[in-house]
Amino acid sequence: MLATLQRSRTRNGAAYLETGAGEPLLLIHGVGMRLEAWGPQIAAFSNTHRVIAINMPGHGGSERIASDAKLDGFVAWLAAVIDDLGLDSVNVAGHSMGALIAGGIAATQPHRVRRVALLNGVYRRSPDARAAVLARAAEISDGQIDHDGPLLRWFGEDSQNTEAYRLTRSWLSDVDPQGYATAYSAFAEGDALYADWWPSVLCPALFLTGADDPNSTPAMAMAMADAAPHGYFRLIENERHMVNLTAPVAVNAIMREWLAREAPERL
Repeated sequence: MLATLQRSRTRNGAAYLETGAGEPLLLIHGVGMRLEAWGPQIAAFSNTHRVIAINMPGHGGSERIASDAKLDGFVAWLAAVIDDLGLDSVNVAGHSMGALIAGGIAATQPHRVRRVALLNGVYRRSPDARAAVLARAAEISDGQIDHDGPLLRWFGEDSQNTEAYRLTRSWLSDVDPQGYATAYSAFAEGDALYADWWPSVLCPALFLTGADDPNSTPAMAMAMADAAPHGYFRLIENERHMVNLTAPVAVNAIMREWLAREAPERL
């Protein structure tokens, strides 16, 4: 399906795919990935929604952002994308780094977000986890890009023969090194930037993760859900980081229920 859909670019150089009609659903992928990682969701929701899947800066044909950009720079980039697309208000779902961006736009521009969903999002890492991810960011910035480490964390053992693993490895192997380094640095440093904003996010907020995800943990998702007035937590058992690819039926059902929740009147 995705191969037949036309890609476009916004005025600020963001590559995106748009399909379907109805209430807008904006999808943002994680570090090292591309919009194709949302393939099962694009197929499922284009029947009921105007689905717009975008490539982060320096990923999948999108122009790079400034090399020193932090998470707030990526959030400002998303706001510009929404402007360029002429969207009044949107449902926003993000995965991993995309979840941080989605949370940032919901926090800082709540009038633009009808509903927000964070899939496998990070939140207030422990000191040890923060040190580990910052060390990986430094290695990537130095040109030491390891593909096997992320794949092991994302999929666990004995997943190398699956289609999801194969696709994810191909996207990770194809990413622009500078775009990857910039995004990973923002990802490594961004887990606490908007952490205190969740009590002010009044729209329906879904926090979903895999039970076996070692980095975007269930405890993180539950903490965010507890902090948001209309937040709620969903867990996919026996899954890790790439749940939207490895458990699409379960994820799509949860997202469909999220999209059916009543959104507040615009602020």
